[in-house]
Amino acid sequence: MITTNVTDGIASLELNRPEVRNAINRELCDAISRTLDDWSARDDVRVVIVSGAGGKAFAAGADIGELKDRTHTQAFLAWTQRMFQQLEDFPRPTIAAIDGYALGGGLELALACDLRVASKGAKVGMPEVSLGIFPSAGGTWRLPRLVGLGRAKELIYTGRLVDVAEAASWGLFESVVESDAKAEALRIAKLIAANAPLAVQVAKVSLNAGARVQGAPLEWVGQGLLFDSPEKHERMAAFLEKRKK
Repeated sequence: MITTNVTDGIASLELNRPEVRNAINRELCDAISRTLDDWSARDDVRVVIVSGAGGKAFAAGADIGELKDRTHTQAFLAWTQRMFQQLEDFPRPTIAAIDGYALGGGLELALACDLRVASKGAKVGMPEVSLGIFPSAGGTWRLPRLVGLGRAKELIYTGRLVDVAEAASWGLFESVVESDAKAEALRIAKLIAANAPLAVQVAKVSLNAGARVQGAPLEWVGQGLLFDSPEKHERMAAFLEKRKK
């Protein structure tokens, strides 16, 4: 599910489901959550880099096969949302290294990180509405605070995919490189790790407190309403069967 490593203060967490473009499911969320719990208590972890295996995707969204059968009762348990909040609140800086697709929940995972680095071949988007749901793991409140409310609405309402150049012009990425986003993330991580760890940690708490908007409860309610809708079931079935919606 995930591959991890800690070297010289820099922790690497790689989503390792390349056969499904690192789609996010319950098992993956649990594995990431356990790892973050462990790392939060370790003084030798100063920065975390999150990436996706295989080169084709950072994470191509949530696992639709799992979402299709999820009910509103299960949706209210908010497994993904809680793990993403845990990532945002992680006591040290986090960097998303995006090569390939970061869609839906995959983009929301990147939004929960402090910084985002992308290679030029990456594509991002929030296509949830095409499946009868909506971005409910931070997309409706983390995305606007980075790119502005109008840009966020356009991206979520249309569900279209956006290339790196356009997304970078909105301020979605802190750095764009020709290739190998993880190498660029490592360069930035080394700069961060060289600084006083407690000072960086306090700075993160202060920055997050100043920027935080309490949008999560509204997302949870919306998700609960949509996960039992007939259209959600039909659209996800069409996606899995590769037929027209």
